[in-house]
Amino acid sequence: MKTILLSILFTLSLFGADIDWPSDYKAALQEAKQEHKLVYIFITSDSCRWCRKFEATTLQDEGIKKRLLQEFVTIHMSRDQVKIPEQFKTAPVPRHYFVDADGKILYSSLGHRCIEIFDSFMDNAHQADEKNKTKEK
Repeated sequence: MKTILLSILFTLSLFGADIDWPSDYKAALQEAKQEHKLVYIFITSDSCRWCRKFEATTLQDEGIKKRLLQEFVTIHMSRDQVKIPEQFKTAPVPRHYFVDADGKILYSSLGHRCIEIFDSFMDNAHQADEKNKTKEK
């Protein structure tokens, strides 16, 4: 009974929760290892109107926020404010990367995406991760 109640409370706490957007790539990988999650990296620039549109629409969807909070460690890097690791392209933006806890790129995309498409990107990242794990065995 306690487990069910805790699960319900956790789910309710995620509903309406804001996503934390740190910019420390190494810390995100560490957190992903500890929590057994993938990392979603959102690369933008300060003057990108498509980045702002993505933030104001897709990233405000409760279903998207819930999935990101439950399934991924999130990180936002503005190419105008932080040094972005060399393996990630920074132009044009917005760019989306899904990486494993070792930093291996599993899936990437470019541009503003609607809710349904972005939701499928998260599925694609998990599928790529499963395929990668199968290869390693």
